[in-house]
Amino acid sequence: MTGTPCPDFTLPGTAGADFTLSASRKPLVIYFYPKDNTPGCTNESIAFRDLHPQFAALGANIVGISRDSLKSHQNFKAKLELPFELLSDSEETVCNMFGVIKMKNMYGKQVRGIERSTFVIDAHGNVAHEWRGVKVPGHAEEVLSFVKTL
Repeated sequence: MTGTPCPDFTLPGTAGADFTLSASRKPLVIYFYPKDNTPGCTNESIAFRDLHPQFAALGANIVGISRDSLKSHQNFKAKLELPFELLSDSEETVCNMFGVIKMKNMYGKQVRGIERSTFVIDAHGNVAHEWRGVKVPGHAEEVLSFVKTL
């Protein structure tokens, strides 16, 4: 996907309105995560929250996407005091666009879920960089370092 135009999408967001990619005219960090209120997803969201002022200073927005409901997202966002939107992809439309739905092992069982992945979309709507199978420690810092190069 890197170097190609990002497909446009619209999803319901925690700001109370739909979020449409093509309306964003600045760099955008999209992180896909498996589930609200789970340890890895909480730590990842906190890392992006804590670095948000630095992303904002570079003119970049952040959005988190999972299959959770908008209500679940609103509670998760409020609990962690996230300064950016969470988008609900309950139909997996955008997850499928980005190819982040995978078979994963959970407690010895095969389950279908979101592979933790992050994409940076540049101001022209192109996929500038992607990370798949993300490990949380140090990831938000790595994304910030990349955004500084845009």
